[in-house]
Amino acid sequence: MSKMSIDAGWGATALRRRALSGPAMGARWSATFFAADDVDEVALTCRLQGAVEKVEQQMSTFRPDSDLERLNAAPIGAWMPIPHELMHVLSTAIEIGRLSGGAFDVGVGDLVRAWGFGASPGPDGGRIAALAGRPSFEPPKTLQLDPAGCRARRLAPLRLDLAGIAKGFGVDELAREMRAAGLSSFLVGIDGEMRAEGLKPDGRPWTVAHERPSADERDILGVLELSGAAVATSGNYRHRVEVAGRVLSHTMDPTRGAPLENDLCAVTVLGETCMAADAWATALLVRGAGEGQALARRLGLAALFVRADGAVEATWSLAPPPEMATAPMGDPYTA
Repeated sequence: MSKMSIDAGWGATALRRRALSGPAMGARWSATFFAADDVDEVALTCRLQGAVEKVEQQMSTFRPDSDLERLNAAPIGAWMPIPHELMHVLSTAIEIGRLSGGAFDVGVGDLVRAWGFGASPGPDGGRIAALAGRPSFEPPKTLQLDPAGCRARRLAPLRLDLAGIAKGFGVDELAREMRAAGLSSFLVGIDGEMRAEGLKPDGRPWTVAHERPSADERDILGVLELSGAAVATSGNYRHRVEVAGRVLSHTMDPTRGAPLENDLCAVTVLGETCMAADAWATALLVRGAGEGQALARRLGLAALFVRADGAVEATWSLAPPPEMATAPMGDPYTA
């Protein structure tokens, strides 16, 4: 996700602007809000840090003892108990994978490692070649979930990787903690994946700057005003590796079993939750400019596409059609 800048804005009230932050998922979480002097910033920071730590402990591929890695290490066919938050994210990932025609695929963990991303030290030609005939990620054939029993099992030797959705879910958890602390107006994010609630004291929405996709320089493409919405971006210009003189993106193309190479540089999605926006940004990036825009319009997704030639196209529509009524675009998770 491209970095976002925050327009602080001062209203006519006596509320003071606060900015908290901490480490999260190899990056930083942030929370910006306005509050009176009696707010306990130390306690709130602890709550927010605890929320992202919980997500990492459940969904990180960098922690061998995470719940996700325990599931990845379990024998094929063995049921494993998992936390309800992980169940929620896996269920959402499967549904968005279905709606995107397989473009969003959390079964690419072995590909991610083989090509030198995630917890892998670098590209491994032998591992890449060995994965040429890997099974497709086709739940429930390859992954079964039992929501009632809060358990899951893999039915094929596929490594799960939630990098395309867990960070967005972490942002939603930050928002949940802010609301639980009695705050109704704030901007929270992890490494640029953002969610805004309410308005600033002067009555204006929260504003974030959208970065122009470029590996060599930082520049602003435009500004978004957010209230009661989340934004996430997937692109090919930040996390990359060089293989045989070619610079490759960290996003995997499930159909080719290799890093994505198409006509897009980045896709930004607005949504009700950051989890859904995060996953859909990846899915639309994988589908490419033509198919991605057609899919976004059919499903009523608000998306902005930046092509490799610099052209920018948007489908700004947040009203979902009836087909999306059962899709996980809202926020069904409750503690």
